[in-house]
Amino acid sequence: MQGTIFQSSRPWPRSESLGVQRHPLKLVALGDSVVYGYGDPEGGGWVERLRRQWLSPDSSGHVLYNLGVRGNRVTQVHERLEAEFRHRGELRNRVPDLIVLSVGLNDSARVQSPQGKHYTEFDRFQIAMDSLLSRAQQLCPVLFVGMVPVDEARMPFQGCLYYDHASQYRYKEATRLICMEQGIPYLDLFQTWLQRGEEWWRLRLCIDGLHPNSVGYQAILKDVLTWEPMVQLTNFE
Repeated sequence: MQGTIFQSSRPWPRSESLGVQRHPLKLVALGDSVVYGYGDPEGGGWVERLRRQWLSPDSSGHVLYNLGVRGNRVTQVHERLEAEFRHRGELRNRVPDLIVLSVGLNDSARVQSPQGKHYTEFDRFQIAMDSLLSRAQQLCPVLFVGMVPVDEARMPFQGCLYYDHASQYRYKEATRLICMEQGIPYLDLFQTWLQRGEEWWRLRLCIDGLHPNSVGYQAILKDVLTWEPMVQLTNFE
């Protein structure tokens, strides 16, 4: 099974815990441009592809809100977390059953040069991520989908941001460890994609070297759908 699985400290809204209600789940996905789906004109990204699967009359009918914002870093996601959460849910006095978070790549970028300062200084990032995850878990169960590797040869992005694997690894490991400490399942796409080989993952990135292309988003969706925490959560049709 891809990724790393941890036991959540909060009860999961699975079929057995829902009892006779068996209502379609309400999920929100918050994060950056990879949640938003930038780079996938065919399917709109992995979140949108998943949302469309659940629109079919013969599906479980789960509701998924895409709350990705291009360029977001961890502090920006934290700032909008609770307001976004409180205003999602199709029925009065209903809030989502699950938050899916995916953020951190933009924080890891170096500014102006390959040796420049990180967009979010590492110690500050750790504090902000710990705070974000802690607050999210107070609202409802949380899953975290990690970042995919970038193509370093295509940097800089937008002429000023330098993404690299060493920084990605450092920031994603910090996130993974915080998730482990807080009992949040973490899907390690960075390691999973690298293990599939350089030719494989390069073919799944856009020309900008940063965002997945349509095939890349298809791959992310497959990884998410075969990830045990997601399978257990949503498989009660």
